[in-house]
Amino acid sequence: MSYRKGSKVWVEEKGEGWLEAEVVDAKERAVVVLTSQRKKISVLPEKLLPRDTDEDLGGGHVDDMTKLTYLNEPGVLYNLKRRYALNEIYTYTGSILIAVNPFTRLPHLYNEYMMEQYKGVRLGDLSPHVFAVADASYRAMVNDSRSQSILVSGESGAGKTETTKLIMRYLTYVGGRAVLDDRSVEQQVLESNPLLEAFGNAKTIRNDNSSRFGKFVEIQFDKTGRISGAAIRTYLLERSRVVQINDPERNFHCFYQLCASGKDAELYKLGHASTFHYLNQSKTYELEGTNNEDEYWKTKRAMDIVGISRSDQDAIFRTLAAILHLGNIEFSPGKESDSSKIKDSTSNFHLQMTATLLMCDPDLLVSSLCSRSIHTNEGIIIKALDCAAAVANRDTLAKTVYARLFDWLVENINKSIGQDVDSKAQIGVLDIYGFESFKHNSFEQFCINFANEKLQQHFNEHVFKMEQEEYKSEKINWSYIEFIDNQDMLDLIEKKPIGIIALLDEACMFPKSTHVTFATKMFRNLSSHPRLEKTKFSETDFSISHYAGKVTYQTDSFLEKNRDYIVAEHCNLLSSSRCPLLSGLFTSLPEESVRSSYKFSSVASRFKQQLQALMETLSSTEPHYVRCVKPNSVNRPQLFENQSVLHQLRCGGVLEAVRISLAGYPTRRTYAEFVDRFGVLVPELMLGSYDERALTESVLEKMKLDNFQLGRTKVFLRAGQIAILDVRRAEVLDNAARRIQGRFRTFIARKEFVKTKEASISVQAYCRGCFARKMYKIMRETAAAIILQKHVRRLIVQRNYQEACSAALLIQSCIRGFIARRYFSTIREQKAALVIQSFWRKRKVAMLFQHYKRATIAIQCAWRQKLARKELRKLRMTANEAGALREAKNKLEKKLDDLTLRLTLERRIRAAGEETKLVEISKRDKIIETLSAECAAAKSSARSEHDKNLLLQRQLDDSLGEIAMLRSNKILKAEEEKQNSNLKNIVKSLSEKNSLLENELSTARKSSDDTMEKLKDVEGKCTHLQQNLVKLQEKLTNLENENHVLRNKAFNISPKTVSEKFSASIGLPNSEQKHIFETPTPTKHLAPIPHSTGTRRQKLPVERHEGNHEILSRCIKENLGFKDGKPVAACIIYKCLLHWRAFESERTAIFDHVIEAINDVLKAKEADGRLPYWLSNTSALLCLLQKNLRSNGFFGTPSHRSNGSLGLGGRTGQLVGRGDTLAQVDARYPAILFKQQLTACVEKIFGQLRDNLKKEISPLLSVCIQAPKSTRAQPGKASKSPGAGAQQPSNSHWDNIVNFLNLLMDTLRENYVPSFFIRKLITQLFSFINIQLFNSLLLRRECCTFSNGEYVKAGLSLLEKWITDVTEEFAGTSWHELNYIRQAVGFLVIHQKRKKTLEEISQDLCPSLSIRQIYRICSMYWDDKYNTQGISNEVVSAMREMVNKDTANLVSNSFLLDDDLSIPFSTEDLSMAIPATDYADVELPECLHLHPSVQFLLKVS
Repeated sequence: MSYRKGSKVWVEEKGEGWLEAEVVDAKERAVVVLTSQRKKISVLPEKLLPRDTDEDLGGGHVDDMTKLTYLNEPGVLYNLKRRYALNEIYTYTGSILIAVNPFTRLPHLYNEYMMEQYKGVRLGDLSPHVFAVADASYRAMVNDSRSQSILVSGESGAGKTETTKLIMRYLTYVGGRAVLDDRSVEQQVLESNPLLEAFGNAKTIRNDNSSRFGKFVEIQFDKTGRISGAAIRTYLLERSRVVQINDPERNFHCFYQLCASGKDAELYKLGHASTFHYLNQSKTYELEGTNNEDEYWKTKRAMDIVGISRSDQDAIFRTLAAILHLGNIEFSPGKESDSSKIKDSTSNFHLQMTATLLMCDPDLLVSSLCSRSIHTNEGIIIKALDCAAAVANRDTLAKTVYARLFDWLVENINKSIGQDVDSKAQIGVLDIYGFESFKHNSFEQFCINFANEKLQQHFNEHVFKMEQEEYKSEKINWSYIEFIDNQDMLDLIEKKPIGIIALLDEACMFPKSTHVTFATKMFRNLSSHPRLEKTKFSETDFSISHYAGKVTYQTDSFLEKNRDYIVAEHCNLLSSSRCPLLSGLFTSLPEESVRSSYKFSSVASRFKQQLQALMETLSSTEPHYVRCVKPNSVNRPQLFENQSVLHQLRCGGVLEAVRISLAGYPTRRTYAEFVDRFGVLVPELMLGSYDERALTESVLEKMKLDNFQLGRTKVFLRAGQIAILDVRRAEVLDNAARRIQGRFRTFIARKEFVKTKEASISVQAYCRGCFARKMYKIMRETAAAIILQKHVRRLIVQRNYQEACSAALLIQSCIRGFIARRYFSTIREQKAALVIQSFWRKRKVAMLFQHYKRATIAIQCAWRQKLARKELRKLRMTANEAGALREAKNKLEKKLDDLTLRLTLERRIRAAGEETKLVEISKRDKIIETLSAECAAAKSSARSEHDKNLLLQRQLDDSLGEIAMLRSNKILKAEEEKQNSNLKNIVKSLSEKNSLLENELSTARKSSDDTMEKLKDVEGKCTHLQQNLVKLQEKLTNLENENHVLRNKAFNISPKTVSEKFSASIGLPNSEQKHIFETPTPTKHLAPIPHSTGTRRQKLPVERHEGNHEILSRCIKENLGFKDGKPVAACIIYKCLLHWRAFESERTAIFDHVIEAINDVLKAKEADGRLPYWLSNTSALLCLLQKNLRSNGFFGTPSHRSNGSLGLGGRTGQLVGRGDTLAQVDARYPAILFKQQLTACVEKIFGQLRDNLKKEISPLLSVCIQAPKSTRAQPGKASKSPGAGAQQPSNSHWDNIVNFLNLLMDTLRENYVPSFFIRKLITQLFSFINIQLFNSLLLRRECCTFSNGEYVKAGLSLLEKWITDVTEEFAGTSWHELNYIRQAVGFLVIHQKRKKTLEEISQDLCPSLSIRQIYRICSMYWDDKYNTQGISNEVVSAMREMVNKDTANLVSNSFLLDDDLSIPFSTEDLSMAIPATDYADVELPECLHLHPSVQFLLKVS
């Protein structure tokens, strides 16, 4: 391909892989390019790859790499790099998902709302996500009834395990949760991870926690698509690692964990890992950032979680310890030739420990290691083994035991999870090690890369199949496209009889074979194979050209690692073990196997069989691929290492998929996209209307391209053809640019000439003006000099005159001032004397007045006091008269009446109080008994302590007596010195004993004092409790007496008399008197009260109205309509309940019947259509209850005594004082409960109506967020009028929403739904529209375009017009609910985004949006209309830093909006917002006239 100056290319570079460059000079054999690092280099044209000239438009990246203009290696690499910089970690390559590990938390990508967004959405409709792949596999399984598989690959640290967890989490979400131990399948599978990692993972050269086995998690589903079970299948365990490792690798983690387990390691006689042969072949024993002891306990906890018993755990760790001891057994030559024996005492110790841990016979273990038995027809022949054979035999035993133990663990994990053997649909998730290429590659890397070659073949077939499906769907001819396969690579490895594995097995059959003979035979048979090469500096090493690159293998240990023997002696040895777990792993062999006791088994062949079984499993399923990529080796976020990612893309087969695409038609564009880009090549055909397919064909024919294909909706181009079109397009655009530049330069030159001409005229005029001004200045200066001389002379004469005049005036003024000051001083003294005299006279008069005033007041007080005493004596005499006593008596009688009424209520409260007090007294008695027992115990201990003290005191007295006697003997027998020394010794011993006794006495006294203090405290508490008990008993006695007296008084007063008095006091008519104080229903807390005959007559017989249920049911089930905007059904129900006095009854089932009937209507099939009708009726009925019912306080609880202290008399006064409440009805408990149930019913109807509207409008919104293809303007045409207004939306989408809203308003108005409900409903509906449109905008990149913003903005203008038309009474704040989508769309359609700063965007343009949401829009935006650039890189970088900084601080850092499901009103809001309904003029419908229960309504009307 030829390059021209200015072409954008990719140039290869060692450090970065590829660099962006631009051609600055094109020669015949070399091209000079300027790289992004501002370096000029000369390269061959063949070394360059073309780069898209328009890559900066549309954000510089694509979410599906098949959309890349140039599908090549650097294009894929830099597309991933740009998306990773924007935290877009997922990218499609067709149906393959590439996941780049972000090394940071992104919880907003994985919450439940995000899973709901991807549920049921076709792959590719939303932004790339692992949930999309999981959903595609689940939908394919449900729809096609075929099992699926998801292959997750990548190197360790790339996020395979996390991706697998996310896939299982999504499948658990869409498929329901299995009820197993209250844990989901996802949790159960993940709980087994620590256990599998301990026994199956190890450190390699590149990764510290590399999986050395393949894991296939199979999630099973039933017929309904719900999860019914799960299973874990393991493949290809690297058994040879148990006995042989290379430095700096490690063995499996479990061995190091066991050695660091502390007491458990001592129990198994284990030391440091460096003391064991199987572990010290490498000098790496610890991992950075990992504690082996902590990991050991994590492994044990995982065993507990999985359900492995303690005995089995002990057996597992004993087996691991036995393997380590087994590896330390060494052999030396025996007495006979070709025989061996245990080398020394150290080896014998390890042998004994191995036998002890395996619970087998030590002699049998030695025999199985150092010899083998051959079964012949004549008998059994025992053959001794030499040292090398014994070591191989020992390693074979270790590998066999470990492999079977690993299989046993997997089997137990599957039992814990629970499998569904009847499941016919599964989704498998494969997590397997990736391609490996190290400096030294041995047998393990050979097997791993062979497995990856197999998987790559499966991957290639899938990619080619996807290509074929697309070609078929587009109906193009693809029969001649060559399928790129790696079958020759697989034949080289596995083909019989001359494949590498076959030759390796053949070499292992012969004991004398070495790696040299194997390599020689391999080169002799396979030297002509193109994939196999012999290295230059080694006779035994060979290189294989894999799909991911060339790998050199060292054959030094190939034969040893491939040999694996099935030894009958090993099976017999371990099947006889006393450990149940080991004996279960090694069952007895059949007789045929026993005869061939040393049967050879090839590790490579068994590996190939397991791999074939895995491939058969995958072939029976529909595959889906996830390729995980580790962006850097230091596990840091926002760091992208090009070379590392390139290597992973090669190893993961992504670049191989690109190579397959390049073999066919790598460039495919829709006709609209092709015409948008290359329509400039045929401008003569772009005028007017045109067919895009025909125009595409015309462009290709004009460019004389062949071998392209035209499909139904896309054009398919071969590799390199798009570059030819781009070169021609660049030439056309360059020519157009030159014409524009020529015109523009002509315009600039003419403009400069006109400007120069005007400037010269201005300069000439300015010069002439300057000369004239200079002459004028000289003339003016001459005239001014003459004038100045004249004025100076005049000023000198004037100054002399003024000096003489001012001197005369100064003398005159001084004389006159002296005279004036003397006169003023005289006048001021006279005035001061007058002021002093006036103040003194005023003060004297005021003092005299105050004296007279005080005297007058004293006289008046004395006189009034005298009169008051006389009046007081009269009042005292009057108070003793009989009339005052009668009035007081009447008042007391009234108070007595009130108190009698109070007693009827308070006696019940006291009855309940008696019960409570009895319980409290019983509790107090028990406490007193307990305390008295403690007191007695304390007293007894105090007595025992006192007795001990007395005994010690006696001993002390005795010792004191002895001392006194000894002292007297000493005085009497002073001459006996010898005996005296003996006595001194006795005295010393006695004194020591005395001191000990005194110490014991002091301690005893202290303890006695402490005990006495405790005893006093206990006695004080006991006394206090006894006093409290006495007080409570006295109170109880007083209450019983008082209650008895009150009962007698109450029974003496007739209830009828009381009710008549009370009714007369508040002035109620007689017809209502008998229903005011209906007796409350007795409960278990209130004692029953005997009622008289009159009291029974006061009860309302509401229960006899059971026949009235039928009329209420008819009112509810039938649509009675409205009269004058009033719901007939609600008014009739309220009238009936009011007439039947249901609100005043304490026991009735009629309210429950009404609620049940309404609920039955709402559950019916046609309920959705009647929701507005019932919202109107229930709200009207609720408002009637709210405004006309009144709580009478008779169902207050006893705890509210302070509120009820007024009694009935107090409430009577309140009723009398409020004349406006006489029309209200006293509601009892059932009525209040009915009002609460009706409130819940209104909320339920409102929520159900709102949810139904959301379901109906959701499909309309999903098609409104993206502009139809017909409404998208062509870039060439749109550029003619950049200032034109927004385009009008298609009538088929936004008009449907407007029609839906109009129909909703008509329905609500027809059912006379109050405007309050309409306003709340419309507001929440518009909030839902805002959420759906905004979230769709953020999830779909094709929606974040300029033209789509104009389309949505035009649609929002229709909604704004609708809101204006329906007025604020019904719409409320609906327009403000669209703030998010309005601001987001407004941001999309503004021009010159690159000039906007972060403050302008966040504060002026999008104040409601968060930085994370703005960043999401900026990262997805692209201008499809004018091809302009988006937000500047500085602003995007600033936003990215803010987003990363806030990620750890936010609880939920999702950029999506959540739907509001709350009820936006309360009962108080209803009563305030909805006007009262006048039900009096609502007549009974004719259909109910004949019913006997409502005849009273006809009489009233």
